[in-house]
Amino acid sequence: MQMLASLSQLNSPHTLQASLRLLALGDSLVYGFGDPVGGGWVERLRRQWMTPGGANHALYNLGVRGDGVRQVSARLEDEFKSRGELRNRVPDLIILSVGVNDSPRLGRPDGKNYTDFDQFQSDMAALLDRACRLCPVLFVGMIPVDEAQMPFLNCLYYNHADQYRYKEATRLACAERHIPYLDLFDQWMARGLEWSKTQFTDDGLHPNVSGYQTLLHDILSWQAFQHWIRESDRV
Repeated sequence: MQMLASLSQLNSPHTLQASLRLLALGDSLVYGFGDPVGGGWVERLRRQWMTPGGANHALYNLGVRGDGVRQVSARLEDEFKSRGELRNRVPDLIILSVGVNDSPRLGRPDGKNYTDFDQFQSDMAALLDRACRLCPVLFVGMIPVDEAQMPFLNCLYYNHADQYRYKEATRLACAERHIPYLDLFDQWMARGLEWSKTQFTDDGLHPNVSGYQTLLHDILSWQAFQHWIRESDRV
């Protein structure tokens, strides 16, 4: 097992090789629900890497709708151990994106969180520690929902206050482990609530086609991801 990967290790050419194997692991934001055109940001990126003469990296979409941190942690190793290309090796990079499904209130706006906050912190720490022992890790944070469309499925009350609390706990946990964290929540909030509402499907939780286009742009513009791509392309 590799030791905890720092940002410098992540971007070191000695840890990279041609034709990399990457996993994007998480919830519906990884799965791409809401984007019937491009299949979500992971699929859009995967297609870019399939261009003849370009990068030949393999990107596996391992998003499951509705997953929280505990569910993602439970399937972490099994997800790549069962795939032929990765059966006898660990991935070159894991991109994690999970946590929003742990944050909503149940039944009413002031109900209990789906995952108790202290339990969430413990589960997230365990997930990050296990992932880091496998290979380098990047973390793509949650985006702010459209609160006006809540509750989701008539029972889940997602809200910005809880989202902020859960994403901050995740950001700090990543910082403690030197895992690059993309704070999409703050980025999208800074663009304004009226803009943000235009990036969602009618359920207020899942991005629409434009939203996933924006997500891919934000991820490709992310300094940590850009640096990693530049280093991998030199190999």
